[in-house]
Amino acid sequence: MPVDRDAILDNAKYLKGVRPLDAGEIREYVADQPHEGVVRQVLREHAADLGLVEREDGTFVPASDEPVNPEFEGIDALPDTYERTVEDLLVDRWGPNWHTGESGNQLRETIRRFKEDYYRQHDVEYDYDVALGYAVYHLATYYAAIQYVLDDLARGGQLPGSLRVLDVGAGVGGPALGLFDYLPDDVLVEYHAVEPSDAADVLDALLPETGRNVHPTVHRETAEAFDPGDEYDLVLACSVLSELEDPVAVAQRYVDTLSEDGTFVGLAPADKHTSTHLRDVERTLEDRGVTVYGPTPRLWPDEQPSDRGWTFDERPAVEAPAIQRRLAEASERPSEFLHTDVRFSYSLLRTDGVRQHDVALDSDRLLKLANADDWVTNRADAMLAKLSRNLADEDANPLFKVSDGSESEECYAVLVRQTSLNRDLRDAEYGDLLSVESALVLWNDDEGAYNLVVDEETIIDRVPE
Repeated sequence: MPVDRDAILDNAKYLKGVRPLDAGEIREYVADQPHEGVVRQVLREHAADLGLVEREDGTFVPASDEPVNPEFEGIDALPDTYERTVEDLLVDRWGPNWHTGESGNQLRETIRRFKEDYYRQHDVEYDYDVALGYAVYHLATYYAAIQYVLDDLARGGQLPGSLRVLDVGAGVGGPALGLFDYLPDDVLVEYHAVEPSDAADVLDALLPETGRNVHPTVHRETAEAFDPGDEYDLVLACSVLSELEDPVAVAQRYVDTLSEDGTFVGLAPADKHTSTHLRDVERTLEDRGVTVYGPTPRLWPDEQPSDRGWTFDERPAVEAPAIQRRLAEASERPSEFLHTDVRFSYSLLRTDGVRQHDVALDSDRLLKLANADDWVTNRADAMLAKLSRNLADEDANPLFKVSDGSESEECYAVLVRQTSLNRDLRDAEYGDLLSVESALVLWNDDEGAYNLVVDEETIIDRVPE
């Protein structure tokens, strides 16, 4: 006998504002009294439309509208459940000894090929074998990277407790899995993945391992062809913009789908080409009226940086997944197939004018980096964002990229003598805002950049958010 879904949903709509929805209670109000398991399944299937989250006890309650800010202490490793799923796919494709013999050689050669194509900026053909290679090589680091980016948003109160997500170029799912695991279990996530390649087959296998309040749909279409249709609270474009023929047009199209307080997240590898390409897209969209939330600042009104824009964050490496280690250990050059560094560039874009640092400088007393040449050989006070970890060699003075959003040339802070009054330069997180007093401004002709020399006369304090 067909289930009277309309009756179940009508009762759910009526009762959801009164008390937690219990499948056993709702069945009593339906004429044919279906099994409570059937009622629960109907509620699960329509939870996103109803705005409901399922609790551990099996009841359903309205999703929260409050921003989320989970306790987050970083990522050590890819969870075993995802690794086992990928290994099952490898075994299905090549058998239990997938990492050795001809199959292991084939997979390693596949990884070599897409790494080489990426290095030479060639298009990568994403067949199923390439998708499996990506899962082995990239899944863990993308899983980690996106969570650091999301934590940046959440700490600013910009990650809502009920999310409609669009993942453009979702690939094998590293960013998606990272998103789901970063969020608390009681956050409602309506997730739409846009992925035309065979990577969607890997993603499809991984999605059932996610939480009970994640409601996924995979659209096997290109980013250019997909019709987004509705508004989204979060749009992810991870390692995809540099692969598009017209990245600005595509990014603009998806920025236009954002809800009133939604965020577009562009994520790219940290290498110079993809990082600066991401920054070029960011700046072009800004020229069209899009707001750069962060991490690059805009501290001076009507100013925009025009330097090359190579900036990236680096976090502790993750543990190499066991499947990655097995593939590497069967090679003559194991390091070629171990990928655990978490280094990434990102851009957070919005349409509501909100920025990570709500600052508008207008003081003649402060150094504006656009006018740094006027301050060379003099000491200056400034307000700056830290946009790198230590970039110097181990035996050199610590070096950090800094920005106020006005610069036309690269600007760095060089810590030549650390004191208790300037150690915030070293200790501040990527993207943190710093108040600088009495830094010596110099021009570095060899590097074509301005250096702010931080010594015993310099005072640096983190500016509270």
